[in-house]
Amino acid sequence: MARQAKSPGRIAGAAVNWQAHRIGDPVERLKFLRKTVGDRQPFSPVVIRNSGFWKNNRGKIALAGTLLLAWPAIQISQGVSVLLSAVPAVSAQSGEAETFPNVWLLESGTTAEVWSNGLRIERLFETANLPSRFEAYPLDPKRAPVEMSAPVGIVYHTTESHLAPLEENQRKRLKLIRETLLGFIRDNRSYHYVIDRFGRVWRVVRETDEANHAGHSIWADAKYGYLNLNRGFLGVSVETQTAGSGDETPATPAQVHALKILTEMLRSKYRIAAGNCVTHAQVSVNPSNKQVGYHYDWAAKFPYVEAGLPDNYTTPIPAIWLYGFTYDPSLVNVTGSRYWQGLLRAESRLREDATAHGARPEDYRKALSQRYGTLFERVKAKAEASAEVRAISTKESTE
Repeated sequence: MARQAKSPGRIAGAAVNWQAHRIGDPVERLKFLRKTVGDRQPFSPVVIRNSGFWKNNRGKIALAGTLLLAWPAIQISQGVSVLLSAVPAVSAQSGEAETFPNVWLLESGTTAEVWSNGLRIERLFETANLPSRFEAYPLDPKRAPVEMSAPVGIVYHTTESHLAPLEENQRKRLKLIRETLLGFIRDNRSYHYVIDRFGRVWRVVRETDEANHAGHSIWADAKYGYLNLNRGFLGVSVETQTAGSGDETPATPAQVHALKILTEMLRSKYRIAAGNCVTHAQVSVNPSNKQVGYHYDWAAKFPYVEAGLPDNYTTPIPAIWLYGFTYDPSLVNVTGSRYWQGLLRAESRLREDATAHGARPEDYRKALSQRYGTLFERVKAKAEASAEVRAISTKESTE
């Protein structure tokens, strides 16, 4: 295991972040950050956003980061390019080539479901939302979008909610916090599933409906690109906080087991490819500045292997290689080295694809970004139409 650096204070952290912005080469920048802050999360995103340095300089930092990342002289070193050349070219394997778990429904009632792998789903907070209808965009831009409704992926979240000590004398408080949290999530249609502190699985939004869990987001598999994953990807959130967990996952053993058997059931039921089971930090984007990593939940320490999945942190992030997004160098200050691999491999693939098309990387990135802009407006129009339907439906139900 690599030696971990001590987490810097606010002033030192700001200085490290400033110096990182001045390093153009992504590999050299990551080496510098590893030496200074290590692979662990040194301080939370809230601390970064609330720091005086960030508030006073965020505009300059954003501009400098954007210019830096777009600068054509930024190249991944030859040694790393050779290393990454062995990485599969696609971001996820096709579901048709996979072996899926075999999980079937044992019992179903109004309050709970039981599945053959031992999964019990609590239904007391279950609610409906608008049916999930979405478009999948073929990787070949010449092909037309494909209409879909069944889930094709899973996005993992953390609730980042208030937590009480997981102790016997806190039973009443733990139950009250859980029920308040589930009620809030139900009212806002935030996730399809929540795994509480004890590993109990609660269905909130029905799998057939959309949930407001991913916002602006991007993922892709071997066939299609997907935008705004509220539709098409199921949101699974773990009741926990990511800060202060050191090198270990912030999920309890019971929660990790629940993640595993819930994922098995969903993959069996919908034939979801393992490569389409990813974290919110990997899919989250900011369309206004074309940067990835707008949300940080599960940017590190998601227990992929323990949940029965491949380590998808190493998957090249599709927002970069498919739609030309960049990333702010400060992003690596709040993520681990596993997340960095996805960034580097995505940049490597973008450059390889640019070469294959006989284009300069910066020109190729611009073309990808323009395609995203077109698709973004298309998705936005559909979302506005859905919002109108929701408003009419809500009005009719209250009259």
